[in-house]
Amino acid sequence: MPIESPQLERPQSQKRLLRLKLNGRWREDAVAENQLLVDYLRDVAALTGVKTGCDGGECGACTVLIDDEAVPSCITLAARCDGRAIETIEGLARQGRPTRLQRAFHEKLGAQCGFCTPGMIMAAEGLLRRNPHPTEADVRTALSGNLCRCTGYVKIIESVLVAAETAP
Repeated sequence: MPIESPQLERPQSQKRLLRLKLNGRWREDAVAENQLLVDYLRDVAALTGVKTGCDGGECGACTVLIDDEAVPSCITLAARCDGRAIETIEGLARQGRPTRLQRAFHEKLGAQCGFCTPGMIMAAEGLLRRNPHPTEADVRTALSGNLCRCTGYVKIIESVLVAAETAP
């Protein structure tokens, strides 16, 4: 008599309505309870500046601002962002003009290959919003969750410090 293997049933993920302020505009979308914020941003909102790197919160490529705090979106559930303000790299420029931080990354060659750049800029933006005139140590601490495979971070740190010097 053959032994029957039990059918493994995957539980259906419940959907819920997510309302959040994304890059300055309110929007509502139905999201699965288990959908990660990085997947919501890339697949639903079509904001591909948010990069998927490690899928474990270790590289910082997916960093976004949630209520002005830098957070890895690959370990954040989209449903947990209900009612909150989310900012991605696409939301920083105003009327097509780059911010002082984006300009500094361009002028001081902090962008390099570009893969880590959106996450680096968002982590640095979070720092500059809470501390407009950081020290080099402050910048190093703020970027400690962001990995760059191109360099020793010299140009990236210089970029953030130059942007801080031009702070109003």
